[in-house]
Amino acid sequence: MADLKRAEKRFKLTTRDYARLAAFRHALRKFIRFSEDAAQAVGLTGQHYQAMLVVRGWPEDARVTINDLAQQLLIRHNSAVGLVDRLVNEDLLKREVSSRDRRKVELRLTARGHDVLAKLAAVHRAELRRIGPDLERFFAAMSRRQR
Repeated sequence: MADLKRAEKRFKLTTRDYARLAAFRHALRKFIRFSEDAAQAVGLTGQHYQAMLVVRGWPEDARVTINDLAQQLLIRHNSAVGLVDRLVNEDLLKREVSSRDRRKVELRLTARGHDVLAKLAAVHRAELRRIGPDLERFFAAMSRRQR
């Protein structure tokens, strides 16, 4: 027990710090659950929604590739290919051969993909606005603690 207390003392951790971290993880998990439920309500998975966000959020003067998508979602390339296949089959994404490098495939949202994503993003933005004050208080408290 003394060794545990020594580590907490060395890192200046209190019960309140642990409680804040636990509360933050709980808030993140609640948001992820909210997000998965919102995606499911329109027939998608949370990963489908994330992939569509990556494609739409990519800089407009560039195009996202399957490799880019895999890196952004922290998944393997072959998993990203399967994910893209499903989104293409649902008419949410389309593949286009790159005009700069014919060996690469670029991803774009379809009109249906834009519509579905906009609806989901609006719901997510509203939820973030709702929980934002709690998150701001958390980060403010963490900033004060580190000074």
